[in-house]
Amino acid sequence: MTTNLDKQGSSGGAPTDAQAPAPGAVAAVDPRLLVREEGLKGYLQEFGRKIRSGELGSLPVVVGLAIIWAIFQWKDSAFLSPKNLSDLSILLVGTGLIAVGIVFVLLLGEIDLSVGSLSGLAAAIVGVLSVREGVPEGYAVLIALAAGAALGALHGFFFAKIGVPAFVVTLAGLLAWEGLKQQVLGTTGTLGLDEDGLVAHLANHYFTQIAAAYGAAGLAVAAFLCSQLLDARRRKAAGIPHRPMVDICLRTAALAALLFAAAWKLNEYMGLPLAVLIFAVVLIFFDFVLRRTSYGRNIFAVGGNVEAARRAGINVDLVRISVFALSGLMAAAGGLVIASRITSASQTAGTGTLLMEAIAAAVIGGTSLFGGRGNVWSALLGMLVIGSIASGMALLGISPSIQNMITGGVLLAAVVIDSVSRRTQRSAGRG
Repeated sequence: MTTNLDKQGSSGGAPTDAQAPAPGAVAAVDPRLLVREEGLKGYLQEFGRKIRSGELGSLPVVVGLAIIWAIFQWKDSAFLSPKNLSDLSILLVGTGLIAVGIVFVLLLGEIDLSVGSLSGLAAAIVGVLSVREGVPEGYAVLIALAAGAALGALHGFFFAKIGVPAFVVTLAGLLAWEGLKQQVLGTTGTLGLDEDGLVAHLANHYFTQIAAAYGAAGLAVAAFLCSQLLDARRRKAAGIPHRPMVDICLRTAALAALLFAAAWKLNEYMGLPLAVLIFAVVLIFFDFVLRRTSYGRNIFAVGGNVEAARRAGINVDLVRISVFALSGLMAAAGGLVIASRITSASQTAGTGTLLMEAIAAAVIGGTSLFGGRGNVWSALLGMLVIGSIASGMALLGISPSIQNMITGGVLLAAVVIDSVSRRTQRSAGRG
């Protein structure tokens, strides 16, 4: 007796269930495709889906930043003045550069407690070499940056090859490099830097020409537009969903409005600060590294699941060592910008709340403490929150102790949001 299954097998047909879907069944559609197919309605549905599944992205920090600015502007109209915004933009660069390195370490699910000491050590090296030893300042800067990267790589070696926890290794580094900084500076305590030198210009030079700020904004918008068009063209050629032209134009217009408004504000005071330009270039470069290179994908893979990354053929040890080297490099760069603001290297450089602010900036900005999720723009967003709180409270005459309490509360809120978001994603099957 021949069964239906025998007939299907002999004819090469598919099972009956696959040939005839149940009456009234609706074909499953990837909700992300609705964004391209249904226009504004699709975007709203996609936004709602992300919120329900815990994919909040930068939304909480952007909303929080808007609230902070609104409150301080209401309390003191000088908060959004061109001078205060220009000062704020320079204030956040030094710690922001350190926070960029912290972002990379956090993506691995680790922590680096040595960045404050490394930043102070870098300033001390430049001060001693350029002022005491007569080394050209440019060479002194390169030596300081190389020292930061080398000491960071040393942390990574002990962590990756020896197996010492990163917390312990970098805590030891915090103590050791703080002592080395004091040894390098000696009994002098403070060394004044050349006010006309390279380092002093990092935080004190402005491009006063109006065209400089607008030109930088225009180049950034043009680069963004080109990258979006190239990405859409590549995805279209591969036959996968891509952003429609309307979407690209709206995103570009929003970015242009933001950047040109910032350029207008800066030009109302003294123009485009060199420090801000450096920070922007660093953010764009490392954003490209994380999102567009195999090295960046390897970092996310290691941070997401170390064993899976190792089985996929990724050199986990090399990734770890290089990330800690990068963290040391950015700590040194941030230390030089901070030294530039006061044109000196001192025993107190890299101490105080610097380490906590750098870590808090990365976390508040949206980088997860659990690894595998975040981006370098977290450093900018987080520093904007911390810097805005500091600037607003200084205008209102509120003591730094209250500022630290509020910043601590914001940090706790960011971690709580991250934890809840991860739990929600796991519940939705996306964690």
